[in-house]
Amino acid sequence: MTERRRASTVSEYYDLQKRLWTPTPGASKPSSEPFNVRSSDVFITPFSKSGTTWLQQIFHTLRTRGDTNFEDISAVVPWLEVSPMLGIDLNAEQRAHPRGYKSHAQRADLPRGAKYIVSVRHPADVAYSLFKFMEGWFIEPNTISLDEFVREVFLPGAYFDHLLSWWPHRLDDDVLFLTYEHMSDDLSATITRIAQFCNIPIDESLLNLTLERASFAFMQHHKTKFDDALLRAKTEESVLPHGSDSAKVRTGQVGDRARLSDTLRADIQAQWAAKITPKLGLEQYDTLLKAVYR
Repeated sequence: MTERRRASTVSEYYDLQKRLWTPTPGASKPSSEPFNVRSSDVFITPFSKSGTTWLQQIFHTLRTRGDTNFEDISAVVPWLEVSPMLGIDLNAEQRAHPRGYKSHAQRADLPRGAKYIVSVRHPADVAYSLFKFMEGWFIEPNTISLDEFVREVFLPGAYFDHLLSWWPHRLDDDVLFLTYEHMSDDLSATITRIAQFCNIPIDESLLNLTLERASFAFMQHHKTKFDDALLRAKTEESVLPHGSDSAKVRTGQVGDRARLSDTLRADIQAQWAAKITPKLGLEQYDTLLKAVYR
């Protein structure tokens, strides 16, 4: 049996990821039932660390008027890519209408015919947040450096491709395109837009309740509901030791990129200039923000 331990090198990190997503020989297979999409279904599908859990909580609060009777938000707003592995039936009825799903997929990889909420976040903030999220869960603390992670995991990753897949569709009727920064600046307007997009009637009472339940203070106080408990338990069955830290609600702030060195931030901007600017004409992330909210 392979020893279960966290990664202390980038190659070990990739190996752990591969082992998690590769079925164990002889293991029971997830249901092969086709996923039957409804036009009212809502897919919350940002790139990782760009507001996904926050949006799940907003959406679930709106549709249920405040339900918190769950151990893991992804048990009531299921993670599309992971649910079959966890034994969750994606076709099942959910606690309230409309049904909602989490995903980190690019547009082409999602079922068509539903509604899609996408939020984007400054890539340097994403890079730092993703590093802190993985450290203590998949990465042994004080082993892989922030510089190594950003250069060898984040920069070759899918952040830029994810943005490229959604930006051309940001004005489509079936897409609600948000930014993490504007969500932080004006949560009330964000909640109202989400309710209208999902055809959920909203009044002042529900708005105030959602503001309270989607606040950093509330989610931090109830952080075990937002820490991927189901997936963490699965990883501890197969590839990782017990006692992992998969906490997501950490600072609730914009501007984590200040924790990166000038060189790292320059490397991220260089990748933006190489991948995003030629195709979208956006010189930097701040240009995107202006284009979204001008």
